[in-house]
Amino acid sequence: MARFPLRRAQLIAPFGVGAMVVIRDGTSVITAGLDHWYKREDGDNDSRTIDLTEYRVEEWRLQRLLDVDHFRLPPDFRQSKAGEQVTNTGLTVPFLRFPRWHFCPKCKRLFELPLTSRGKQKCDACAGNRKTSYLAQVPFVAMCEYGHIQDFPWREWVHKTVNPACNKDMRLLATGGASLAAQKVVCECGAERTLANITNADPNGGTELSRTLDEGGQPYLCSGRRPWLGTTDGEGCGKNIRGSLRSASNVYFAEVRSAIYLPRSTSATPADLVELLKEPPLSTTVRLMLSAGFNDPSMLRNTCRQPLQPFTDEQIKSALDVIRSGTSPATPVDAPVLGDDRETAFRRDEFRALRVARNEEQLTIRAEALEAYEPFVRDFFARIMLIPRLRETRALAGFTRVYTENDRSPEQRRSLLWRTMPEKGNSWLPAYKVYGEGIFLELNEAKLCQWEQRIDVQQRVQPLINRYRMIQQNRRLRDRPIGPRFLLLHTLAHLLMNQLTFECGYSSAALRERLYVTENPHGPMAGLLIYTAAGDAEGTLGGLVRMGQPGYLEPVIRRAIEGARWCSADPVCMEIGARGGQGPDSCNLAACHNCALVPETACEEFNRFLDRAVVIGDLSDNQLGFFGTL
Repeated sequence: MARFPLRRAQLIAPFGVGAMVVIRDGTSVITAGLDHWYKREDGDNDSRTIDLTEYRVEEWRLQRLLDVDHFRLPPDFRQSKAGEQVTNTGLTVPFLRFPRWHFCPKCKRLFELPLTSRGKQKCDACAGNRKTSYLAQVPFVAMCEYGHIQDFPWREWVHKTVNPACNKDMRLLATGGASLAAQKVVCECGAERTLANITNADPNGGTELSRTLDEGGQPYLCSGRRPWLGTTDGEGCGKNIRGSLRSASNVYFAEVRSAIYLPRSTSATPADLVELLKEPPLSTTVRLMLSAGFNDPSMLRNTCRQPLQPFTDEQIKSALDVIRSGTSPATPVDAPVLGDDRETAFRRDEFRALRVARNEEQLTIRAEALEAYEPFVRDFFARIMLIPRLRETRALAGFTRVYTENDRSPEQRRSLLWRTMPEKGNSWLPAYKVYGEGIFLELNEAKLCQWEQRIDVQQRVQPLINRYRMIQQNRRLRDRPIGPRFLLLHTLAHLLMNQLTFECGYSSAALRERLYVTENPHGPMAGLLIYTAAGDAEGTLGGLVRMGQPGYLEPVIRRAIEGARWCSADPVCMEIGARGGQGPDSCNLAACHNCALVPETACEEFNRFLDRAVVIGDLSDNQLGFFGTL
């Protein structure tokens, strides 16, 4: 374990449970499982000085989606002072040393250290020769697509057997050269082998490491090791395993699920009262009351009289009923639509809420009249909503490795966060709340339907759909509709985000997209939310909302469309989209880092499913694009 500072938001992503991070002294560590959070390093975990209700976060829609009872903020470190009795002091999030294998830069010997080893370690072999040399961690690890990770099998690899009998010292040598073939592991018994092709993998999931490690033909498969949980034992897996640089970008993909706050209120139930009852200190009393079957406002008033003074007993009773039901009393928001899957239904609630002006403490929406904008805005867009205030809750629901998706269930991916899963009734996930502002745009549905049914548009996107279906079958991924509508909304969001970074001064990583897209004939959606949210500030300065006002938004849209007409990588970028695709999994058409890509933290799809041609047309026909005539 090691001591170093991290922000709370970083413990959700990108340094959540199971992720590796290099600390100040150069040591690579891995974030420990949730079993070990909210504990003191000295072992003094007196319940009288630890109050976990302080970290409790409520988000009713996200709790229902992820099937957990509540969320918790990652602990903040507080130092205790002599003579003061302060709760939650000394709480830390533990990290473990990984990878465990090290090598000496001088004598090149390989050493294996425990997960709990701290600080810089000296080479014992060099110390015996009266020399001082500090060990460095090896740059290679091994992982599988189900999220397991382990030390690279040095001894098995050099002896070319799954069950080596030799325990002699090994050395990691660099013979000169830039490829892995220039790295060689040598054992004192005389066995040696280069690291050539250890990272290679086949499209069908086979890997060079699993196939060639044992010269006898026995496959070397993943044993399901989870070192971030403090153990080197395997849980059983059987997937092919591949070597990787520990700093590779595909070693860890956090599965972050988020929800925009939607107020639970009616004429009899103020939204701010519901939020008041769900936050400490009243939340503890409310839970005890509801579990015992009571619904008495006087009990709450005795606990906390001053905050409840503006509300009547009838309002408090109604708010308690809302909390007990776990749903919103606003029936139109929750009305299901035939054909919606779970994720689409979840987004539809937000889509409906963002289309209506409201003035809540944590969600303020202002409608702008389309007549105030230039004629082309009225032609292409059906609704523009400015959101000076919104709240988003982001929760870590699991993680993957190698690929952003796999065929494991949400429950299986969540189990990676725990060594012992909490019991039902006390299940939780780490999360944090962020506040910000945004612009919601909805496309003209009639014009969009007419465009997406064109033969040339469907022919343009069909190769991308075919490639994703092939990848989906190979990796057994979830079925998802990807069509012209989705590519258009997604690419338009990226183009606008890139333009807004120049217009309103936010960094490219500060803006995010949220897509509301479905071709469901019972309730089509074609909306996008571009917003900014900062975890350390309740609200922003209003620069993004201002850019959505009449007179400001039109130049942004025009410049974004005009900038997309020519990429600095054209004509290659546009032509490669029609001939084979590019980007992650070749799931982009005309989209690269020079034109349509954004930071991965800002994109919901890891910069996949993008194509400038569906927005502005291709080099030979601008009429192909939805905005081709603009």
